[in-house]
Amino acid sequence: MQTNSHLSRLIHDQAKNYGDREALVYKDFGGKEWKSMSWNQFSDNVKQVSNALLNLGVKVQENVGVFSQNSIQYLFTDFGAWGIRAVTIPFYATSSEQQIQFMVSDAKIRFLFVGEQEQYDKARRVVSMCQSLERIIIFDKNVRISTHDPNAMYFDDFLKYGENLPRQTEVESLQAQASMDDIANILYTSGTTGDSKGVILTCGQYHAAFVANDKCVPVGEKDRVLNFLPFTHIFEKGWKILSITEGATLIVNTYPLEVQQSMKETHPTCMSSVPRFWEKVYMGVQEQIDKASAPKRKLFQHALSVGKKHNIDYLSKGKRPPLALHLEYEMLNRTVFSLVRKELGLENAHFFPTAGATVNPKVEEFVHAIGINMIVGYGLTESLATVSCNHLGKPWTVGGVGIPIEGIDIKISDEGEVLLKGPTITIGYYNRDDLTREAFTEDGYFKTGDSGYLKDGELFLKERIKDLYKTSNGKYIAPQMIESKLLVDKFIDQIAIIADQRKFVSALIIPVYPLLEEYAREHHIPFENREELCADPRINEMMKERIDTLQQQLAHYEQIKRFTLLPHHFSMEKGELTNTLKLKRRVLNENYRKEIDKMYEE
Repeated sequence: MQTNSHLSRLIHDQAKNYGDREALVYKDFGGKEWKSMSWNQFSDNVKQVSNALLNLGVKVQENVGVFSQNSIQYLFTDFGAWGIRAVTIPFYATSSEQQIQFMVSDAKIRFLFVGEQEQYDKARRVVSMCQSLERIIIFDKNVRISTHDPNAMYFDDFLKYGENLPRQTEVESLQAQASMDDIANILYTSGTTGDSKGVILTCGQYHAAFVANDKCVPVGEKDRVLNFLPFTHIFEKGWKILSITEGATLIVNTYPLEVQQSMKETHPTCMSSVPRFWEKVYMGVQEQIDKASAPKRKLFQHALSVGKKHNIDYLSKGKRPPLALHLEYEMLNRTVFSLVRKELGLENAHFFPTAGATVNPKVEEFVHAIGINMIVGYGLTESLATVSCNHLGKPWTVGGVGIPIEGIDIKISDEGEVLLKGPTITIGYYNRDDLTREAFTEDGYFKTGDSGYLKDGELFLKERIKDLYKTSNGKYIAPQMIESKLLVDKFIDQIAIIADQRKFVSALIIPVYPLLEEYAREHHIPFENREELCADPRINEMMKERIDTLQQQLAHYEQIKRFTLLPHHFSMEKGELTNTLKLKRRVLNENYRKEIDKMYEE
């Protein structure tokens, strides 16, 4: 049963409900062993942070920065700040110094909590350019503090300000005065163009989101929820707190690259993720199938066809499968699919919310076929995550993004843009009244920038309106749609479609280098480095054949005519990716102008 308290009291109310039951599973920074913490211990740490913040002089609705990877200290800081009605501003752990400087100065942050050495070093370098910044508080006790930095302290020393809860009466008084109009977060979206915008999220928005999600997302106190995406990401932040309201156990994964190992070690029942995670699972399983013996390949392909028929052709449409099909599926589920799930660490899989980009239909069908309930949804930072999602036990459509959650009013504009109104929609952008006015229609609907349509109560997306390319032949191209079709290939790691004002579609492709190197060795293709590997005509011919196969269903004018294999990844450091790993297309066009122009030479 949900406990949807005000954020200032939520952890303490759950501690009253669950006491010494396990609340958190985590590793220390750089640690190897999983540890456990009860709801009572969680509550005690949050109270200590609230008291410590008051003793440092943090005021009601003051902005406090958090620049860290996922960690239990991050959770204590968030809820401790909300406990005295302060605002937390999360920064991605990969944020650049320029981004930090802008956000700290824009929000006038005095206290900045940081995770590890990288975050501390970046924060330290911008201190002199941020007039408001007074203290840096460091989560990881292994960080080396500069000898010239008298204003930095470790989190453990910060906690001493709250030892024995000296201001607890004041803390409880502030919680009694807490309002749903209190700002909980300001989330700066890095965006694919322009400066960051601070999205204002109130306690009331969170409350309304949890009411609506409780009615359609069946997470409960028996679930073990692995956190994979950064707590900075509204999808993970909202999902994490929803899980807390339901009494689930949180498994805090600090390092994203370790997520698959964490799954095998902790056996989660639920985890929110982006489609790219499932694309990599799909490619990994396909690679194992390719290497298997002919009888095993045949068995698995047959099992997948049965799983698709049972779970997609019947269950997704609200139909009962025929008895013979059901019995065959149950047998294959116990023998074949259970082994796949066990290999992933998902023996007890319940359901897995997925959003943030287009889900390739092949991947969606595969995940459902092997018996994993992927709940595809749609949302934005400005909508406090969920706008719509598939509902377990109700019909859903491959390629759709689900049914709107309760309280959300969706309208499609004459231009096809998805417009939103409801209690979970932001009140606007911090310090940017101009952007706030531009973001809403005259009748108060938020403009999402996404093109879509409603059919039989389900929402379907088409493309980002601003991302549409127009070729020099006057044809409109949706690059994300094409990219999602190609990203299922095991040799493709990243891809950027080029088409705007060009006579045909081309692509910049980052291959999966280890697989490409293995292919070259097996086919006796010599290479000294990645540059030679990516330039080899035989490698390019192999990639062309795979790309042509994947794009057969595209219209002729949407198909990639030429491509360039690049010997290094797109990166945030070069400004080519946002913190959520979305492509900054304008920057890519500038950084790879020479390679792009070469593809269009006659």
